[in-house]
Amino acid sequence: MAMLTVRNLPDEVHRALRARATKHGRSMEAEVRAILESVMVPEGRVKLGSLLAELGRQARLTDEEFAVFDQVRDKHPARTVEFE
Repeated sequence: MAMLTVRNLPDEVHRALRARATKHGRSMEAEVRAILESVMVPEGRVKLGSLLAELGRQARLTDEEFAVFDQVRDKHPARTVEFE
């Protein structure tokens, strides 16, 4: 898990965050995590793999045809882009 420090948070934002956390019965830290998760990983997002699998089902690919995708798929985790 990563840690994050937020500096220079305006007082009104801090108060609003505290009120929102209280309303949801969470600590301020837990509320910030919930907010960030809801923004960065929205529930309704379409994942590329799921979309491609659905296209394969619609194209009525056989199990053998579908297995080819798993053989050629890059299984390494994605790397972040470096601009240096």
